[in-house]
Amino acid sequence: MYKTSLLTLAIAFSFTAFAQQTEQFPTVKLRVLETSDLHANIMDYNYYAGKEDPTIGLARTASLIDAARKAADNAVLVDNGDLLQGSPMGDYMAHTGLQPGQIHPVYKAMNLLDYTVGNIGNHEFNYGLDFLHKSLSGARFPYINANVYCAAAQCWDGIKQGQHLFTPYLIKATQVTDTAGHRHTLNIGYIGFVPPQILQWDQQNLRGKVRADSIIETAKKLVPEMKAKGADIIIAIPHSGIGSTENPGDPMAENAVYAITQVPGIDAVLFGHSHSIFPAPRYSGLPNTDISKGLMNGIPAVMPGRWGDNMGQVDFTLQLQQNRWQIVDARAQAVPIYDGIRKQALVTADAHIHQAVVAEHQGTQAYMERPIGAAATDMYSYLAQVQDDPSVQIVADAQIAEVKAQLPDTLKGLPVLSAAAPFKAGGRHGTTSDADQYIQVAKGTLTFKNAADLYLFPNTMVAVKVTGAELKDWLECAANQFNRIDPHSSKPQQLINYNHPTYNFDIIDGVSYRIDVTQPSKFDRECQVTNPQASRIVDLSYRTASGKLLTGKAIAEQTFIVATNNYRAFGGKFVGTGSQHVVMELPNSNREALVNYITAQSKFDADSGQYQTMVNPAADYNWDFADIRSDIPLDIRFTTQNSDKADHFINAHQHRPMRKLHVDELGFAVYQIDLSGKR
Repeated sequence: MYKTSLLTLAIAFSFTAFAQQTEQFPTVKLRVLETSDLHANIMDYNYYAGKEDPTIGLARTASLIDAARKAADNAVLVDNGDLLQGSPMGDYMAHTGLQPGQIHPVYKAMNLLDYTVGNIGNHEFNYGLDFLHKSLSGARFPYINANVYCAAAQCWDGIKQGQHLFTPYLIKATQVTDTAGHRHTLNIGYIGFVPPQILQWDQQNLRGKVRADSIIETAKKLVPEMKAKGADIIIAIPHSGIGSTENPGDPMAENAVYAITQVPGIDAVLFGHSHSIFPAPRYSGLPNTDISKGLMNGIPAVMPGRWGDNMGQVDFTLQLQQNRWQIVDARAQAVPIYDGIRKQALVTADAHIHQAVVAEHQGTQAYMERPIGAAATDMYSYLAQVQDDPSVQIVADAQIAEVKAQLPDTLKGLPVLSAAAPFKAGGRHGTTSDADQYIQVAKGTLTFKNAADLYLFPNTMVAVKVTGAELKDWLECAANQFNRIDPHSSKPQQLINYNHPTYNFDIIDGVSYRIDVTQPSKFDRECQVTNPQASRIVDLSYRTASGKLLTGKAIAEQTFIVATNNYRAFGGKFVGTGSQHVVMELPNSNREALVNYITAQSKFDADSGQYQTMVNPAADYNWDFADIRSDIPLDIRFTTQNSDKADHFINAHQHRPMRKLHVDELGFAVYQIDLSGKR
């Protein structure tokens, strides 16, 4: 008993001594805040609907940032990129241009928030290097990017071939206060990256001017260099999504965050690009991932959605042990500005942000209200993922008209098709605000804001030459939009594969085909073959000008011209794309082609004040699902917007029988669709 008591006392003494020693270590609480993928959404305003929108906008995120800072002893703020393009205000500024000394509105707003550093996103390059350079000159905080280099003899600011186009990383001596009130200097390292695919997506702006290296290889090279230069902690700010967990070693991966968390020396990853939210329950199946603490491979990681709907937040607890700062705890979270379930704003807008961009806001409103023509049919994208749709049809029609008008004599004998996708059809079903992201263009007079709603991106017109066999595989990858349906199961089955972006669900207009969703997908979302023998595209056919129907071997051997955009044409992801297939590049944008088409189809009579003719974007239903034969009733479901307008449109335009079931946790309406073929 006596020996046991002594042992107990010794253990207690040792534990107390250790605890006291631990308490003696200076402890610092550091909060790192992030914005990402703002896409020029500074105002909490929907320019397409012409009204305030509490679900988006840096003006709202700014209030979260202010509150998070006030609740922390030490805080820094970073931006992950994709600032200049993606909203009507971004388009307006690109249209008007920047005069010497003029500050872009995104920086008028951001300069009020005391950012520590910003990273370059892929959409920063959409309007060319000159516009980017002029825009960045207005930022009162430094920019970083580690994997983009000058490829010309000389680039801006005296940067020469082979040198980094931007400052690759920043090590900032930051004054912090520990829990005892003492001051310390913490050397925080920041390093940024962008997908190397910018050379494909913006080839017309970047060809011969820059080169883009691997995100992972660049990180492995420069992170040790940052450590050697005295960085106490290193925060990676990759404009990149999570990427593969099974094969994270792809050196040229677009989405490389999972791999970055495995690079020694990186202490946190504040990322973006995919417009999703991490941590979130949907990612609970990722290997070695702790959703509750926001850890990926033990590293805190956060992705704050898009358009300012969330703020990223990483909280560190650091201790100074043996003259080195050690991370003893870390956690990450995405903080929303809006409660989509209760339909309730969680913050108010920052009035200073509103005031900073009032002139550009008013200019954007006027820019969006310019009349361009009229439509005879409503163009809503509520059903764009489950049937041929007028919001996609009008883009396809416009692209065909533009390419046919510009086609050189050497190609005029070939049939012209069009690839178009539903850009706004509920996002990735990842956030509550996704439920409002649908094209809603009513029939009647159309303005430029309607064209911007129908065609979201500033892509340029490009045409590729493909065979019918290549065309089929192009469609096979697009068909990865759908989950495989089991015809022998009566359980609820979700039709839409939310991991496949809707902008990669290409509809090829000009041919007819059906999609058999009982078959496995031949390709994954990256258009990599996963099931070589699979075939979802059935009954592919083309009717010639003389009326002959081409099917089977005849259509496989037929050569086509496909009107598309520069992102798709040069991307090389889909079969039939890549620079080797490009036969024509047009200087005008796809949106300009759409505006010109609407105007050409609309004839306004000044005497009556009415349009005598209007564009008619009614869907031609050139694609459909293959009927599913089953001995049991199937419960196949999809989601769309929950609104009276959507209900009315779906009831009036459903191509197959549909029935509304309920509203899900994100505010989407859940519908049941009958693919049996019974009408």
